[in-house]
Amino acid sequence: MRPIAAVTLIILGSCVAITISLAAVVIIVLILGDEYPRLQREFEPLRESLALFVGMTAISALSFYGIIKNHSLRYLGQGAMWLGVLLTGWFYWP
Repeated sequence: MRPIAAVTLIILGSCVAITISLAAVVIIVLILGDEYPRLQREFEPLRESLALFVGMTAISALSFYGIIKNHSLRYLGQGAMWLGVLLTGWFYWP
C-alpha cells in the first residue's frame, strides 16, 4: 500500500469512528431529550457535527477508492479530502 493510501485510510477510519460515535449520541439525545432540557440545547450543534462528518466520511471513502483503483480522478478526490480536512479544522477552531 502506498503511503498516501495509508494516510487516506487513517483519515477514513477516523471519520467513520467519529460519525458512528456522533450518531450514537444523537440517538441518546433523541431518547432522553424530553427529560433533560440541556440536551435539547446541544442537539443543533450535534446535528451539524454529524452532518459534517458524514460528508467527510463519504469524501474520504471516495478518495480512498480512487487511490486503490488508480482511477483517473484520484487527485481530485485527494484534493477534496484535504480541503474537507482543512474546512473541518476551520469549523472547529475556536
